[in-house]
Amino acid sequence: MTTERSLLQKIREKELEINVQVDEARREADETIARARKEADEILKNAEIEGKAAAQALTLREMETVTREIEAMRSAGDGEVRTLMEKGEGNLPKAIEKITKVVALE
Repeated sequence: MTTERSLLQKIREKELEINVQVDEARREADETIARARKEADEILKNAEIEGKAAAQALTLREMETVTREIEAMRSAGDGEVRTLMEKGEGNLPKAIEKITKVVALE
């Protein structure tokens, strides 16, 4: 019977050792998971900040490009207006002469 008890005692001791090891492994796993979650949160926060900054920079660059294009269009439009006004002013004496002839004949 002593041998039996001694064997049972050894088995119980081994079970306790294994339970302690399992508990330690669980605690370490929980800590690792908590660290990984915290790191993932930091990565997401940094990505969000970087994404916002990149979006703002892109928006600013595109707005500058659009502004330059608008200015170029305005400048081209101003040039066309001047050209048309010069043509119109050049034709003004002929138009006055024709209108005067038509009105004088009536």
